[in-house]
Amino acid sequence: MSSVSEEILIQREYPAAPLVGVGALIMDNGNILLARRGNPPAKGEWSVPGGLVHVGESLFDAVIREAVEETGLIVQPRYLVELIERIFRDEDGRVRYHYVIADYACTVLGGEPVAGSDADEIAWSNELALEEFHLPSITREVVQKALRMEAERLGRKTE
Repeated sequence: MSSVSEEILIQREYPAAPLVGVGALIMDNGNILLARRGNPPAKGEWSVPGGLVHVGESLFDAVIREAVEETGLIVQPRYLVELIERIFRDEDGRVRYHYVIADYACTVLGGEPVAGSDADEIAWSNELALEEFHLPSITREVVQKALRMEAERLGRKTE
């Protein structure tokens, strides 16, 4: 099913139930790849590349697909870093968007980094430069956790 067809079937705004998404915490040599969102919610904000899981698609397959679509990179998801909720309410307090997102640590297997699909821009960052991206606190915490876990996995010192 194409993404255009899915947009018609999935009610993202004011959904009847939470939507399941994935995030690709793409790390390489102590850096993590961030994407500037091209669509609502949070259009223009820096975040983790990712998107919704298609019906019948595994979480790992969704991470791989979303990484290619948004960053041009072929990745291998390795482990779950965090399961988070993102709830956006309108001015009346009604739930406008509600996502449950599984964020996975990923290794780059190939491809060339280029913004695509829902990403207006992509950039590599290390932990010290994260402040420059003004990440929402929940995103910053997940990114920092992923970088710490990866450093520990590789036997590097963490700050």
